[in-house]
Amino acid sequence: MISPLNAERLQAAGLRWSPAPGDRFTLRSDQLEDQVFTISDMVVEAHRYETGTVLGFNGTTEWALDSVRQEDALWLPREDQLRDLLGRTFRSLARSTDGRFQVLVELVGQPERVFTADAAEDAYAEALLALVATAVDPVG
Repeated sequence: MISPLNAERLQAAGLRWSPAPGDRFTLRSDQLEDQVFTISDMVVEAHRYETGTVLGFNGTTEWALDSVRQEDALWLPREDQLRDLLGRTFRSLARSTDGRFQVLVELVGQPERVFTADAAEDAYAEALLALVATAVDPVG
């Protein structure tokens, strides 16, 4: 799973989230920051209003939560979502001899680059942050 630090960095770099079933997130709250929630039509739904998106907790008895504002949640993108965001720049994902994950990307006008991290999602996040920093359109 992506580290909250890299999720924060992606958000700060401009990555926007449109909550959908299967998405994971954590809450910006001292009491719940270690809890990871998953949006599901049966448990947590994204309700869109003119004033913004609210994440509704349906049928949860463990928590005294009815809903939280999207701004109070931190999206934890999955590996497939990060790979899709890299678009045509993505070349491969591999494991190095030390067991770390390596993402190979080719940014337009630059030589191929490798981004390495302990988790595949973090290697993808590092590559995506480099893509954003070069202001390259990910779909080429």
